Amino acid sequence: MDTSDLTELTARAGRLATPGHRRILGIAGPPGAGKSTLAARLVDALGGRAVLVPMDGFHLARAELDRLGRADRKGAPDTFDAAGYAALLRRLRDPDATGPVYAPAFDRALEEPVAGSLPVPPDVPLVVTEGSYLLHDDEAWAPVRGLLDEVWFLDLDPEERVRRLVERHVRFGKPRPYAERWVAGSDGTNARLVDRGRDRADLLVRLRPAPRPDPGATPRAR
Repeated sequence: MDTSDLTELTARAGRLATPGHRRILGIAGPPGAGKSTLAARLVDALGGRAVLVPMDGFHLARAELDRLGRADRKGAPDTFDAAGYAALLRRLRDPDATGPVYAPAFDRALEEPVAGSLPVPPDVPLVVTEGSYLLHDDEAWAPVRGLLDEVWFLDLDPEERVRRLVERHVRFGKPRPYAERWVAGSDGTNARLVDRGRDRADLLVRLRPAPRPDPGATPRAR
């Protein structure tokens, strides 16, 4: 995504941030597509008119995933508290709310959700939420789409998306061979599932990967 794209997307998000009326913008897409990066940039650009509430705060804790036998599929739809996420969206839409609503965050260093981490003041007109399953229509996820005023789907070149995802896993402590197997397996399965919902989005955002330096290029003299 280049600067002109970000400017256009920020302007579109800004039109949702009308004082006195709470709206929720969703940013969906497969793992590694850049959802959290775009969401954070939009919230930063809109200043006090927007707050970020990621879906990832509704990951089930590792102990619960172990109990359910789902730890090897972490990131799949049934490894989240989808009903809890929908309930939070309903609270965020409540026009009679008088105090802050507290949302959970996800600590990537701990690989665990952290409750009560993100306050959403009642006078903030726009909540930006991002996650893989905002457009998923199975079981407990089905109500989510109807609780969002707009949903954007991020489309990134699959090769670049996989590269970014592997690097993210490595950055947070996974050995590279393990990260590559995980991305090809669990993350790949989830990405195909997420892609089924793209037609339910209001906007398809095609992201252009940043050019990577040519390792054989001669550095310019300064």
